[in-house]
Amino acid sequence: MALLDRAIARRLVVATLNRAKGRELVELLGDLAWDVTLLADVPGATLPEETGATYRENALLKARAAARATGARALADDSGLEVDALGGEPGLHSARFGGPGLDDAGRYTLLLERLRGVPPARRTARFRCVIALVDLAGREQVVEGTVEGVIGEAPRGRGGFGYDPVFLYPPLGRTFGELTPAEKHRVDHRGAAVRAVRPLLTV
Repeated sequence: MALLDRAIARRLVVATLNRAKGRELVELLGDLAWDVTLLADVPGATLPEETGATYRENALLKARAAARATGARALADDSGLEVDALGGEPGLHSARFGGPGLDDAGRYTLLLERLRGVPPARRTARFRCVIALVDLAGREQVVEGTVEGVIGEAPRGRGGFGYDPVFLYPPLGRTFGELTPAEKHRVDHRGAAVRAVRPLLTV
């Protein structure tokens, strides 16, 4: 029983049903001494509707639900793309931008249409990622990572997911869709948030 208790105590459930996002988080966390699993791999797993008014609230909603459902420590992220010329949209609604009928390409195509005619100097944007960690005792910890960039005129690259092909990272002169996974992890918002959460996973 003690061995089982220790195994549960070292289990970390990544609270997402988005497998592309889940793969990124597992890669970023993979070298830690935790048994990292995806909630998406738990039969019948569900997550609550993201009704929070902030990334923090949504991340906590998902982490709490996953911890309750699995009896393990849970990590959840909520993230979005904030475009200055659109008043910070799509922001919290990035994954649902344009409605449920759109896929990733449909959402970034809509974004480009909304920015048609906007000059490069006004196409500034940022990705923001908030990660919530909920442990077996109910302790809650939250960290954040951001990355600044520019929305390009057209998609470039086939890597990543979501808005990556239209998010130009000026220091490298490439979109996130053109970066290798390792390059992206070093500079993006999710990598920054995971680096902030890593010290919390050493105890």
